[in-house]
Amino acid sequence: MPEFDVIVLGTGLKECVLSGLMSANGKKVLHLDSNPYYGGESASISPLEELYSRFRVPAPDKLMGRGKDWNVDLIPKFLLANGQLVKMLLYSEVTRYLDFKVVEGNFVYKGGKIHKVPITEAETQASDLMGMFDKRRFRKFLSFVLNFDESDPRTHHDMDPRNTSMREVFRHFDLGDDVVEFTGHALALHANDEYLEQPCLLTINRIKLYSESLARYSLSPYLYPLFGLGELPQGFVRLSAVYGNSFLLNRRVEEVVLEGGRVAAVRSEGEVFRCKQLISDPSYLPERVKKVGRVVRVLCLLNHPIKNTHEANSCQIIIPQAQLNRKSDVYVCLVSYTHNVASEGKYIACVSTMVETGNPEKEVQAGLALLEPILEKFLSVSNLMVPADDGRRSQIFISRSYDPSTHLQTDTEDIMDLYRRITGSEFSCRDPRDADADSDE
Repeated sequence: MPEFDVIVLGTGLKECVLSGLMSANGKKVLHLDSNPYYGGESASISPLEELYSRFRVPAPDKLMGRGKDWNVDLIPKFLLANGQLVKMLLYSEVTRYLDFKVVEGNFVYKGGKIHKVPITEAETQASDLMGMFDKRRFRKFLSFVLNFDESDPRTHHDMDPRNTSMREVFRHFDLGDDVVEFTGHALALHANDEYLEQPCLLTINRIKLYSESLARYSLSPYLYPLFGLGELPQGFVRLSAVYGNSFLLNRRVEEVVLEGGRVAAVRSEGEVFRCKQLISDPSYLPERVKKVGRVVRVLCLLNHPIKNTHEANSCQIIIPQAQLNRKSDVYVCLVSYTHNVASEGKYIACVSTMVETGNPEKEVQAGLALLEPILEKFLSVSNLMVPADDGRRSQIFISRSYDPSTHLQTDTEDIMDLYRRITGSEFSCRDPRDADADSDE
């Protein structure tokens, strides 16, 4: 009976990153996926005809170009250039199989218009998001954030970062509601306003991360892989061969076998594979997850960039909740033929948000209006599932479904949390196998 340290169910982005980290830590890993393709819920669909067929739409027009030139992410998202996820990809060495391109712009929606998100001195000065006095206060706030050092109280402005709320910090700098809105949603990338009552340390660190990521490439803080997000799972497949680990596609998972309340094996098509730990996406273990909401996404095919984005071939636009009298933000992202995901001159956009009413498509209307004219659109509504427990007792660790954001920040936090529970330690970019070598020097 084959034995593994870890069995992973599903080949979605999170599952592949975690399996790559486990492999890099010397674990023997087996991947099982019931689908005939890699990527699970976060797959990139190619050729274009396959996307139309999946959404039961008549075949694409010849004007769309060659079907095989398209790689359409079902859940398109960008990576923060200096974020932990990029560090994880570098650590696992999967980046040797990937090429990334910088996303060309980051925008926020206010008063029916699209505005570039300011963070540098020059951008702040030129921005029409705020008035003259707010610009001065925002610069002071930004200086505080970028010079902030948790271990140096002299940089704290007499505020305790673990007890002072973010609302109090904004008040300390006398920032107006408009500035608070784009700072919290477009710089710190919070999905709603709950962060205002939480300790400010989290938000300060998020703004610093945004700024550090932007400093690397200047156009925006985001990266996107050529040929689509589906390249990430494909890269991990190649990497697994280096580590001697296995991927089995098109395999029905019949049973997860427990012994004494802990995972012991997985039964698949008559074969039993033993393991010490199990990592899974929510779809394989419906009895161990709970629904906390629904996400609406509309994928749109275009033949033009989005208006008022300086002709950007890729960008993100965040529509803060208050702009539409909602409880959660609406997200718009755009990629294009320049990323090898569409035929020449074509673009792929996605508008997404948490469902709050009985009419999900109407909830993303403000985002869709920014994309007109639209050649074709594909609507999907999916449940947002989270694990019912932390998995420590059963050693079954389940990822959360993908939220509507068009960046991978919350997904990265989920991966880090899962890694912590699986290994009992924080993720570190240092290879534990290097520790002995260091001590010998």
